[in-house]
Amino acid sequence: MRFRFNNADRAHGDGKASACERLHDRRMARYCGFTLLELMVVISILMILMAIAVPLYQQHVIQAREAVLRENLRTLNKVIQEYTLDKGQAPQSLDDLKTANYLHEIPKDPMTGQTDWDVEQEDPQTAADPNQPGIIRVHSHSEGSSSNGEAYSTW
Repeated sequence: MRFRFNNADRAHGDGKASACERLHDRRMARYCGFTLLELMVVISILMILMAIAVPLYQQHVIQAREAVLRENLRTLNKVIQEYTLDKGQAPQSLDDLKTANYLHEIPKDPMTGQTDWDVEQEDPQTAADPNQPGIIRVHSHSEGSSSNGEAYSTW
């Protein structure tokens, strides 16, 4: 049942009250609002939209973490090379990069949330000091794999 109000009804009062607020009969006031079917349709539409949006959001979060991981690895490996060229030997630990002012802080691995990078040691035969081989590269410590199936630890 729908109610129609003529211009005389709209002119009643300040004109800002809704049709439901102007009804005085409680029997007629119950028709104002949403039916259960209307609410179920709206909730169903919202659930369909959420079913589409949530996986896309999660995919974008993973892609963002992968981009941060690539950038952190690129930065760390570049700084290791610069340290090696400047000092004539590879750093013994990642903390050497901080103490020598090559980095303000060691970046976190976005996949593990820690600074627990896997380090690749140089070959002792080619090292400047064979007794103390240094770090030549770092890799992610994460056991996960990227969206294309490549393990993060191989990056």
